[in-house]
Amino acid sequence: MANEMFCFQCEQTAGGHGCMGMAGVCGKKSTVAHCQDELTGALIGLAAAAEKRRPSRDTDLLMMEGLFTTVTNVNFNDETIRKLTERVREAKRSLCCCGCGSDTDFDITKVWNGDEDIRSLKSLILFGLRGMAAYAYHAAVLGYRDDEVSSFFYKGLRAVASDMGADGLLPVVLEVGRVNLKCMEMLDRANTETYGVPVPTTVPLTVEKGPFIVVTGHDLHDLQRLLEQTINSGVNIYTHGEMLPAHAYHELKKYPHLKGNFGTAWQNQQREFDNIPAPILFTTNCLMPPKASYADRVFTTAMVSYPEIAHIGEMKDFTPVIEKAIELGGYDKDMEFTGINGGKTVTTGFGHGTVLSVADKVVEAVKSGAVKYFFLVGGCDGAKPGRNYYTEFVKRTPADSIVLTLACGKYRFNDIDLGTVAGLPRIMDMGQCNDAYSAIKVAGALAEAFGCGLNDLPLTLVLSWYEQKAVCILLTLLHLGMKNIYLGPSLPAFVSPNVLNILVENYNITPISTPEADLKKILG
Repeated sequence: MANEMFCFQCEQTAGGHGCMGMAGVCGKKSTVAHCQDELTGALIGLAAAAEKRRPSRDTDLLMMEGLFTTVTNVNFNDETIRKLTERVREAKRSLCCCGCGSDTDFDITKVWNGDEDIRSLKSLILFGLRGMAAYAYHAAVLGYRDDEVSSFFYKGLRAVASDMGADGLLPVVLEVGRVNLKCMEMLDRANTETYGVPVPTTVPLTVEKGPFIVVTGHDLHDLQRLLEQTINSGVNIYTHGEMLPAHAYHELKKYPHLKGNFGTAWQNQQREFDNIPAPILFTTNCLMPPKASYADRVFTTAMVSYPEIAHIGEMKDFTPVIEKAIELGGYDKDMEFTGINGGKTVTTGFGHGTVLSVADKVVEAVKSGAVKYFFLVGGCDGAKPGRNYYTEFVKRTPADSIVLTLACGKYRFNDIDLGTVAGLPRIMDMGQCNDAYSAIKVAGALAEAFGCGLNDLPLTLVLSWYEQKAVCILLTLLHLGMKNIYLGPSLPAFVSPNVLNILVENYNITPISTPEADLKKILG
């Protein structure tokens, strides 16, 4: 049927093959899916127009916004997507002098219906670009841009529309990883130069009585603006999901009404937000269709949009959110919550600045045999059964090992107290998904200290993925030559058997099995 959708960009896609019919697993309707396909086609048209004429910085930002809008769980509103598509078309027309096809968008269904292996490689490029655009956008709102990163969005989209074969597309796939590394470094610099170097911080999961606002997503800049606007208002602020690492930054810690963390990872929001006596502000992706019990207190901003949900525009006047918090009043007494394993606090702030400041201690612990192994267990969380694998894996790691973690996948185990080894915490939360750069920096420093390659370190990556930001991070790891990565809970539906064989043969990417079997193999 013409009005049916096709989408297979996230881990939870229907049947492990693709969401088809009238709605996706995420709740996205077919009309929205078609609008996102049209937006993608318009962005590819803009990229084609930009081949002969360099776009403005405003157009670069529009490209980031357009790609970001198509990331899973960002925008469920066909009206706002259509408006954005028209802005992209107008930008394309402004680049075209005459007769360059300014009124024609690329038909993305040509990719979806094309050769399986070509579709797979082009999907890796497109989805990687979407994830990287989210990171570039977060850096851009803080005033940080990079010409190579901005230009590559156009180049990558032109590759998606090209007639290149597998031999031509595969280098572009790896180039997405290379450019994304530069993008993540830029965002790391933007965050640390703006908010300070993160420091280890223990965050309570208790919500104090009185009015409060829950802020979710990833955008630290929006959080800071909300904190500024709620000074002396009597309204407390709590982070949720990927906003947890905000507590580790000096320039955000200084606000006394930034109190703690509410809830866990994004996929639990419909249960955790049920009848919550406070508004929730969604700053970026990870929005699920709001239930009626709390839809009246949901606010979105930036790229996030949902039909009939209040949206905070570019001026970032959060007065409606603050007024809603005061109206709802919050809890009438302090409420004690826990993580999924019963812990009452979580700790964050172990970015590369902190870990490398004690690098000599880490190196000595390895040389003395006190620390025998490192695991990086992290990535996106999700609702599909089987993700308790990561909880059990971490619980079973040996006492002489250290678990580095990042992104919302950490909520599977970040409230567990594994104690210390050689004076170092056994679980170190390095931050958001974009803070994968910290893990790369630490791994590189350890390899240099031991005079070996990355793959010679006593380090294994055990990753969980859900959406497109995880795709671009994986491509960065492949660009760096990282091997023996364990990936789950299932492999991407958009990776064809032949492309998967390439990844397995060249990088030894391994699907997760059971914690017991995988640990035995890793440590064997």
